[in-house]
Parts: sequence; C-alpha cells; structure tokens
Amino acid sequence: MEEKRTSVFENGLIWFGAGVSIAEILTGTYFAPLGFGKGLLAVLIGHVIGCSMLFAAGLIGGRTRKSAMETAKMSFGQKGSLLFSILNILQLVGWTAIMIYDGALAADSILSAGNWVWCLVIGALIILWILIGIENLGKVNTVSMTALFILTVILSFVIFRNSSSGAVQTEGMTFGAAVELSVAMPLSWLPLISDYTREAKEPVKATAVSAVVYGVVSCWMYVIGMGAAIFTGESDIARIMVKAGLGTAGLLIIVFSTVTTTFLDAYSAGVSSEAVSVKLKGRWFAVAAAVIGTAAAVLFPITDITDFLYLIGSVFAPMIAIQIADFFLLKRNTAHQAADVRNLAIWFVGFVIYRGLMRVDIIVGNTLPDMLITILLCAAAAKICGKDSKDKTVDIEL
Repeated sequence: MEEKRTSVFENGLIWFGAGVSIAEILTGTYFAPLGFGKGLLAVLIGHVIGCSMLFAAGLIGGRTRKSAMETAKMSFGQKGSLLFSILNILQLVGWTAIMIYDGALAADSILSAGNWVWCLVIGALIILWILIGIENLGKVNTVSMTALFILTVILSFVIFRNSSSGAVQTEGMTFGAAVELSVAMPLSWLPLISDYTREAKEPVKATAVSAVVYGVVSCWMYVIGMGAAIFTGESDIARIMVKAGLGTAGLLIIVFSTVTTTFLDAYSAGVSSEAVSVKLKGRWFAVAAAVIGTAAAVLFPITDITDFLYLIGSVFAPMIAIQIADFFLLKRNTAHQAADVRNLAIWFVGFVIYRGLMRVDIIVGNTLPDMLITILLCAAAAKICGKDSKDKTVDIEL
C-alpha cells in the first residue's frame, strides 16, 4: 500500500499554525525597548538566520524520508542519537506545558473560568488533534487556519491603528540579544521539522514553503507583540483584545493558535519516541506528552521562557550544524555504527562554545557563529582523520 504524502499546501498550513502563537507574541514584547525600527530589523535578521537553518534541517528529512531523530542517527550513530532523542522529547514536553500555560492564562483573562479549566480545555483539544492524525487534518486545518488568519489580521489592525502611545518601561535589551531571541523560535523547531517534511510529495518545495511560511508568520507574531508593547503601552495581549472589544474573537485566536502550535510539539514527541524504541507507539506517546504537559501547566507557574529558549539553542544548534556538515558537505552517514564518538565530541565543544558566546554581545547573535564554528570543526576533523572507511554515502530521495 502506497504511503500517503502531504502536499506543499498542507505543509504550508501546518507551519502557518506553528507560527501563530501566543508565546511568540509575548516574546515580541521584549523587543519594545529597542524601538520599532531596530526591533523590526532584529526580528528580520534573526528569522533569516533561523529559518535558513530550518530549511536545511527539513531538507535532510525530506530527502531521506526520515524523521528528525532518525536523521540524527546519520551523524551520531544508533546509540549516540539516543541522547538527542531523549533531550528532544523533554524539550517538546516542556514546550507543550509552556504553550498550554500561556494559552490558558490568556484565555482566562478574557473569559474567567479558572486557569486550570482552560488548561484542560486546551489539552483536550490537542489530544483530539493528535487522534485525528496529521494525515487526516487537511480540511480541519484549512478551516482553522482560514479563521485564524482573519482573526489575526483583525488583531493586527486593532494594535496598529493607533500608534501614538509610548513604550512600556522594561529592562533594556541589546541588538545582538534581540537577534538571538529572534533566532531562538525557529531554532526550537529544528529538531522536529523533518517529522513533517519526510511525508511531503515534493520535499524541496514543501520544505521551502514550510520555512518561508513559518518565518513570515513568526515575524508577524513578533511584530504584533512588539507593536502592542510600544504603541499601546501594554504587554498583556489578552488585555489588549479585551480593550479592543475582541472578546469572543480574541478567545478563539488564543485557544486555536495554542492548539495548532502545541499539537506539533506533542505529535513530534511521539515521533521521537519511536526513534528511542520501536516498541513505543508514537500516537499514544504523543497523547501521553499532551497529558503530562497539561498536568504541568495546571500545577506549575511557567512565566519567563528565555532561559529555556537559550538552552534549546545550545543543545540543538551544534547538533544540526553537524548534520548539515555531514549531509551537504562531507556526505557522511554513520547510522550503521553504534555511536560516532567524533561527532559527539564536536557537539559537546559546540555546546560549550554556545554557552560561552552567551556572555558576548554579537550583533548577529550566538547561534550563527556557533553553527559556523561547529561546521568548520567537522570539516577540520574530516581533513585530519580522513574519510572513515566504514562511512557510507548518504542515501537520498529527490
């Protein structure tokens, strides 16, 4: 039986849903101290960097027809990749909790029913999305994304129709730190984009559309948050919606944007679990991830996520840099080995370098320099060690 493939349009819808996010709007509010011009420039530079990496990561999965954590085996070996699969599952469950918490908090500001009630509502809808299945979401996603698009346009109009107010008073941020915070969101999707591009009928086109759609929509969310903080003097997006009279519409934006984004996190946690053990059932593991995330959102206050974003960057930026070097430059595939010790060592060096670069204010942020250094280390190691006789060429499907 022929495996069902997703169209370019369906991939675009998936990543539109990923981009429309309360978390991204809230992150955009941090850019207010830069002013609109510098803030917008930082958002654009960061997303060009992040989405370029997102495209490269998605293309590896699209061409090899492997999930994100299956492609990690090509650079780190069967056992070596388990480290990243486990870390990816943990960060995805963490993202699930963060997104549900933020969505519930915002929803409760519009219609007070108790934060825990909204956590349960959003969690239940995410589980429903998982049970429908990625391959059956076509019509549901089309309707949801159309409504979400219209509502987000209305929200944008409400925020930007009056640009006379002053910015909120918050702690200052350097331009380099703002660029890095802009890179951080697309970077957080690197360990899972291949879970979706692997199913594409046209891998290159679908990956390009996914990266571009996500990049444009994510920038839009950042700008909404930044504009809200600068032009309305308010950083709570739910309050802005209430003041603007977007009661029901605002509630729909919050709930459905949270569901369509967080569904991808929970779903990919299930896909990553299959890379850990073939005995695990991805769909039910995804449901479990949604349940755990919902419980965590109910029980724990989750506020500032910047440290979490930087931790994700420090782990996965050097990981994907090594995969890019192996796949596109060195043509290495060590999936047949237990562990690629050389690449694991390079990853650790890349991790340490990223953490060190966090102390330095670089105008293009930390991620790009760290990934370039890591790629150069891969090339240097290949030159010094020579091509391993056990290495295999990368098997790709165009």
